[in-house]
Amino acid sequence: MLDAPPMVSAFDSVRDGETAAIAVIHRARQEYLNALPIAASIVTRGLDGAITVVANEQFERLDTISGVTPARQAITGSLIQRAPLQAALTAFLDGDARAHEFEWRDGDAVGGRHFIVRFGRLAAFDDGTRRCVLSLIDRTAEVENERSLRAEMAHDSLTGLPNRVAFNEALEDVLEREPDSASHAVLVVDLTRFSRINESMGSIAGDELIITVARRMVSSLRGGDLLARIGGDEFAILLQLSEGPGDALHAARRIQATMTAPFRLSDLEIHVDCAIGCALVSDQAAGAEDLVRNAQFALKRAKASGRVEVYQPGEVSKARHRFSLETELRRAIEGDALQLAFQPLINLQTNKVAGFEALARWDHEALGPISPAEFIPVAEESGLIVPLGRWALESALCTLAEWDRAHGAPLPAYVGVNISAIQLARDDVSTAVENALRRSGVSGDRLTLELTESSIVQDPERATRTLQGLKGLDAKIAMDDFGTGYSSLAYLQRLPIDILKIDRSFVTGMLGDRDSVAIVRAVLGLADALGMETTAEGVETFELAQTLAALGCSSGQGFYFAKPLAANEALSYWRSRSA
Repeated sequence: MLDAPPMVSAFDSVRDGETAAIAVIHRARQEYLNALPIAASIVTRGLDGAITVVANEQFERLDTISGVTPARQAITGSLIQRAPLQAALTAFLDGDARAHEFEWRDGDAVGGRHFIVRFGRLAAFDDGTRRCVLSLIDRTAEVENERSLRAEMAHDSLTGLPNRVAFNEALEDVLEREPDSASHAVLVVDLTRFSRINESMGSIAGDELIITVARRMVSSLRGGDLLARIGGDEFAILLQLSEGPGDALHAARRIQATMTAPFRLSDLEIHVDCAIGCALVSDQAAGAEDLVRNAQFALKRAKASGRVEVYQPGEVSKARHRFSLETELRRAIEGDALQLAFQPLINLQTNKVAGFEALARWDHEALGPISPAEFIPVAEESGLIVPLGRWALESALCTLAEWDRAHGAPLPAYVGVNISAIQLARDDVSTAVENALRRSGVSGDRLTLELTESSIVQDPERATRTLQGLKGLDAKIAMDDFGTGYSSLAYLQRLPIDILKIDRSFVTGMLGDRDSVAIVRAVLGLADALGMETTAEGVETFELAQTLAALGCSSGQGFYFAKPLAANEALSYWRSRSA
């Protein structure tokens, strides 16, 4: 590199022999520059290439690096002699541009100074000497503050781990470098029971648990893997798959192993499990958010299965379909576009219709018939089961009232309506039933409300209060799908239950299965001892109906008698069986 042109300082630039007029001009320039609020100088390049600099006090302070950190004291010499700035200045003086601006870092990334450099051309002298104004705006403090703020924004304040923003950025870098490679995977880890620990022991204990979990997880990972905290009790890991997808499952098992030892919080030892979902980088994800979401879909299945789950293509489209179905279902409920079908319940002793079970049906104008097995879970997940349940209750009682008017007298039959566990937990069922009975004019003894075992077991105290309120309205209570869930004889004895409905899984194959016969016989004996009636679901043949009647079952329903019928067909069916 050529030696730098000779430098002349602001005050030494006046050579011996210069006239007093020239000195006055230099002093005027100096006073003008000192009046500026930023570091500035006038740079003149003579015909011989010599550089003359007239600088203000701010520029000189930058140039001498006074009062800075030891790291910056190592930066010596005039700023204009720095190779990048000198090259830019030479190019500007050689060119014709009126102005030029750029950002420049003087020194290393850590400890260096950051400037905005601006050149502004001045008129050249008659002899061809070129001049410009050079100004420097020191952005060092601003850049360091930005760096510090960014570091703070990219890390979790509790654990010090990268947060979701930093994790997504790292994942985006991987996707840009290796868009079609299966060299990485994303694991999402969720702590089970954390909310209960947080609620019972307080947020400080919860924070302590999160910190300890983070430390254990860090110890289970390999160099190059990235652990981040992306939620309250949710962590994400970006794994390198050096030996294929199996590495992800091995890492998941190592993480699970770190959770086996109890966590000590105060004087307690707490066992914490975790659910883990995995998504491979090659899972056709459009970006980092998609990959994390895919892993969270797998995590949802892992919570239900208790195993490490890997994302399966198509889960996103299924979720979108559920959301679309939720939107359509909400519109259907609000627009009264649902219907009720009524399946007869036959008294097995008299062979007459004892009542009907009201079942929701949905015939979408564009999608066609949609199965209850598809839209009922969506309604429960979204909370639409509450307005859906109220609609079914109101519609069933109004239909029964219409049958009474068509018959000319109250029909000797009842209607059964299903109450979801979620509706029981969220809605004031007793008040809803009371209002529906009053509006329809139907007496409470002609209404049977069917609840599953799980809805009662989830909150026994609330269920007890609700059932007692319903009994005060003279409504009957049926326990649906009896025997398939968690059964408690204490609940049967304490709660005001009138009917046990034997699940079809025991009834359908009972003629060829001794165990099913034994179970049905036991349920019938239990109901008889407790003074309850029984209804068998899934009666498909004459032989089944006869056997159940012989065993003492009160009533039955199934395709042997009739499939679910429209309201007018159900009334005609009742008339045909009552003739």
